[in-house]
Amino acid sequence: MNFLRSPYARVLTAALFLQGGVFYALAMRTEKTPPMAPLAAFPFSLPGFRMVRDIPTPPEILNILKADDTLTREYASQSGIPVLFYIAFFNSQRYGQAPHSPKNCLPGEGWEPVESSTIEVPVAGWPAPILINHFVVQHGDDKEVTLYWYQSHNRIIAHEFAAKFWLVVDSIRYNRSDSSLVRVIVRVREDDVDGATRTGVGFVQAMFPALVRQLPQ
Repeated sequence: MNFLRSPYARVLTAALFLQGGVFYALAMRTEKTPPMAPLAAFPFSLPGFRMVRDIPTPPEILNILKADDTLTREYASQSGIPVLFYIAFFNSQRYGQAPHSPKNCLPGEGWEPVESSTIEVPVAGWPAPILINHFVVQHGDDKEVTLYWYQSHNRIIAHEFAAKFWLVVDSIRYNRSDSSLVRVIVRVREDDVDGATRTGVGFVQAMFPALVRQLPQ
């Protein structure tokens, strides 16, 4: 009860009411999301990487995600290291659709978090290094490095709360609530987390220019 009377609780409650009011007011307006080519059109070949296979998303998973388009592919580096690449695109978040954080999904699948941080990655065509999540998980003897972020028009967002904040701002300023979750997974070999991270970062740098062209600006 003391928490409910605290200034933090009042601010949080006001923010939730504000977000609800904004979305209710904007629900009467048609969103202005630019057209986008299907994610299946994403390049099969990237600098230093080639596509190995497309992985269909099961219908039951699609029903849970409620994404407007998804892409799951396995690529391989020139040395044969596999990289799992995933995009979930949401044309609108006004009616309950929203990206699912890997920090919630992976533990639900039996993966235990080992390390969670953010890293900066310099990428071509972007004015500054992008800040993305670096998430290490383990399942028995298996370990994986997951790099992920949320991407809206001309914006790369690492943190979930920041993504919610910019969702409200973009809804007000641009009448848009489209967003994408971008995720890269690399299996850790011989407990070499740094090596798996370097492979993942290399893939991010290779695919990022194509990703910017693919997603709505």
